[in-house]
This record gives sequence, C-alpha cells and structure tokens, in this order.
Amino acid sequence: MVNPASTASPPLITDDLIHKSIIRAVQNVCSTMLKQHAGFVEKTTEPNREIFKEQNHVFGCVGFLGKIDGMVYLCITDDFAVNAASQILGISAAEVRAEGDAVIKDVIGEITNMTVGGFKNALCDQGYTCKLTLPTIVRGQKLAVAAMKSATRQIFHFDCDGHRLIADIQIKLG
Repeated sequence: MVNPASTASPPLITDDLIHKSIIRAVQNVCSTMLKQHAGFVEKTTEPNREIFKEQNHVFGCVGFLGKIDGMVYLCITDDFAVNAASQILGISAAEVRAEGDAVIKDVIGEITNMTVGGFKNALCDQGYTCKLTLPTIVRGQKLAVAAMKSATRQIFHFDCDGHRLIADIQIKLG
C-alpha cells in the first residue's frame, strides 16, 4: 500500500522560507567560522553593481539539484576574504596573502559550501530533496552574477563586522 503522505507534493516554497533559511544559514556560518555577527541589511531582486565597483572581490557559488534546482552565490570583497581566511586558519592577513589564491579559494569555497548546505537543508526539510554541487570560486574586479533563465532571484545583503556579504539566490522548481 502506498503511503499518501509520501506521494503528496511538498508545500510551496515561499519568499518567507527563502528569507528565513538564508539568514539563518549565513548567520550560523559567520558566527561559527568567523566569530562575527552577520546582520541582515536588506533584500533586493536586482543586483547593485556599484557595491564592489572599484574593489577586487570574490564570488563563491554552489548549486543544488533535485526536486528544486538553483544556485547561491556569496559575494564579498577581497579584503573580507583575506580577513575570513585569517580568522579561520588562525594566521595573519599578511600570511594569507603570502600563501596566495589557493588558500583564499579553499576558505571561501568552504564558507560557501557550508552556507548553501544550511540553506539546502531547510529546503529538504520542506520536502524539496536536492544535492549540492562542488563550489566554484572566482576572484576579480567588475564581476557580475548573470540571472538564470526562468529562475526566481532574491539577493540578500548582510553586514559582517563592517564588511558587506551578499547572498544571491536563484531558484527553479525541477
């Protein structure tokens, strides 16, 4: 006999679920890994290309695939990435810079993976089972996140010890 609960559709993913889930995920990772509070600042639906205009920055991206598909990009300045790596690795910012790109990419990849994992778990708890992709990290200047075709996009801004952290979420139902 088929259990009717197992064939029922999961509840709709609401803006409130996305909002609460990403705030919880970002705040948990920042407090655990960086020993810093990430205060929610604002939510937008369009990117503000002026925020990191003349600064080098780092984008970490992890996707999720399953009953729901999407991508989460974490966007931070290069200075914040160096500070995060310094905090997590217990070495000075000068030592992080001396180690080079690989150290920063590893740390931002881990932060992104943990954040998106927390977000994904909230979706899975609602019946939207999915798996994570490997993190992708890009560093540069004047970078932008392209919108996924037919995806819902929400952009969340956080202040973490005076640094801006942006979580750009794009979701498509599978």
